[in-house]
Amino acid sequence: MNDVYTQYLKATTKIVNDIAETQMDKIEEASKRFADAISSGGLVHVYGSGHSRMAVEEVFPRYGSYPGFHPIVELSMTYHNQVVGANGQRQAMFIENVEGLAEQILRNFVFYPKDVFLLFSTSGVGNVVIEMAMGAKQRGMYVVEVVAVENSLKTPDKHSSGKKLIDIADLVIDTCVPLGDAAVRVPDLIYPVSPTSTIGNTLVVNLVKARVAELLTQAGQPPLVLTSPHFIGIDASRAVFEATYNDYRRRTLRNQ
Repeated sequence: MNDVYTQYLKATTKIVNDIAETQMDKIEEASKRFADAISSGGLVHVYGSGHSRMAVEEVFPRYGSYPGFHPIVELSMTYHNQVVGANGQRQAMFIENVEGLAEQILRNFVFYPKDVFLLFSTSGVGNVVIEMAMGAKQRGMYVVEVVAVENSLKTPDKHSSGKKLIDIADLVIDTCVPLGDAAVRVPDLIYPVSPTSTIGNTLVVNLVKARVAELLTQAGQPPLVLTSPHFIGIDASRAVFEATYNDYRRRTLRNQ
């Protein structure tokens, strides 16, 4: 097997094993918090900027996911496909470090103390995501962060408070992503390639979704799940999609 394949497979396998060996108690705590919030009529608000947006979309909506999670995404900090020009990457990277912006985002929504907040950030130093956590705490919510801890510890802080996300969150789940994220060294190329943070985020997200679904079902509140027609047929799949979207609308109506 080509060495670059081996490098990436080894790096991602290590992430999976490290999460399994070191983070499951925290994932269980987060899952219980989320299930309690959802079962009591609350929401799990989910935020990530930059490429962490992918983790937010992994939570909901997609096949195998269900209402109770409320994704919050700002296109100005996540719309990467333009790269340069209007809506370019330079602007997005600048905007995600503007202090004060998070409060303007949060003011668009209604939050209750029984809600919880889930944040994704590989570095945990972006000013907007830090202030999203601060704003959530000020509103009485429990804050869970999914972050690459080693990356965060070794990345200089940016916020005027001197804080990083790991200093604010009530619960920190480590994606166990290696320093610098990219994991493959190509001969004669000085730059590493192939990032791994999406693997860590996605693994954590789907472990949480599975456990929360189990807890809700055990509590007599089985969630409506967006389900592929491969499992239940085309007509049933369409019907459950409509029911799931209606359930999501009902749960988030306070934010409309």
